Amino acid sequence: MTARKIEFKGHGGDLLAARLDVPKGRTLATAIFAHCFTCSKDIPAARRVAERLTLMGIAVLRFDFTGLGHSEGEFSNTTFSSNVQDLLAAAKYLEDQDMAPSLLIGHSLGGAAVLKAASDMPSVRAVVTIGAPFDPAHVAHNFGSAIGKIKSDGEAKVNLAGRPFTIKRAFLDDIAATQLEPAISHLKRALLVLHAPGDTTVGIENASSIFMAAKHPKSFVTLDDADHLISRPEDAEYAANVISAWSARYLQLRKPPAPIGAPEGIVRSTEADPSGFLQDIQAGPRVHVLADEPESSGGTGLGMTPYQFLSAGLAACTSMTIRMYARRKKWTVTGVSVDVTHDKIHATDCSHCETEDGKIDMFKRIIRIDGDLDADQHARLMEIADRCPVHRSLEGEILVETVTG
Repeated sequence: MTARKIEFKGHGGDLLAARLDVPKGRTLATAIFAHCFTCSKDIPAARRVAERLTLMGIAVLRFDFTGLGHSEGEFSNTTFSSNVQDLLAAAKYLEDQDMAPSLLIGHSLGGAAVLKAASDMPSVRAVVTIGAPFDPAHVAHNFGSAIGKIKSDGEAKVNLAGRPFTIKRAFLDDIAATQLEPAISHLKRALLVLHAPGDTTVGIENASSIFMAAKHPKSFVTLDDADHLISRPEDAEYAANVISAWSARYLQLRKPPAPIGAPEGIVRSTEADPSGFLQDIQAGPRVHVLADEPESSGGTGLGMTPYQFLSAGLAACTSMTIRMYARRKKWTVTGVSVDVTHDKIHATDCSHCETEDGKIDMFKRIIRIDGDLDADQHARLMEIADRCPVHRSLEGEILVETVTG
């Protein structure tokens, strides 16, 4: 995953701070994550969801609503409706980048906002809410005794999560006038409702109301004993896994098909990304894997490096050779694993090598054999490991013939 810090104009023209998490390799879809009331784009739940989705090829835009986090503007001048307009501005930004969103994810009041905004985003195919209120006015209970002062004086300072915020009467009037049920019943998108039964900030009855108001396709998944902010890593990871698995069904993610398989007996490497190093590897008509370089070398790290493939050949051949011998002898071997590392060393550091100048390739092999074996049997299997055909090829004379295809 790579992250881009970006800015776009919100509903009132203020610059909103955002982070666009982009998958390694091809981007197959784009999502927007709307954070909870007075939170920011960087809450742990948002980060984990973004990380999980990028592994699927889904880019994720997270942004701070007007007046929050690193975004410009005055929070006191915002309302629930202005948050919805900020979401629409985020979608417009993505459309201008040819990345129109197909998935909306909203946490708490952000969940209510995505439900309200979805109908104005034609590209959206699926919506996810996490601990969302059915009625945006539900958020007013956070203001406690200050509600009377807000109504009488027009505004008041309210401490939320240990920080002071100015709440104006316009905010109260806006959430009181907003009804989500019509938006939910006419959503016409797949809906996933995530909620914890013990959520003391937004009660589980809100999830029930959202779910009942929605039409199919709709799904509900409990977050068990998670708190409202999904602050525990294991809860955030679970939510991220559920969202990624569920969304794949509705976003119609279509990865470009692998090239047609090579003929039997042929290993073929074909460029998958001319701008990088990613390769499609076909071994005969049915086997397809990826090869690449690590990110530090300009690749994406999505596939093994060429030397890792070479190491894998030695490791696999060693394990197979040991297994075949043990099977023929009817020895009790319950498992074999082989670790192989590759390095370049100076020839002068090799006491038994014929080459004396320059560098040579060194493969270090660690073999583990589990089973009911005595010392002699174990030693014999370690000797047999050196008879692996790939091992012999690497130590023998090798000829590579190249012709034009």
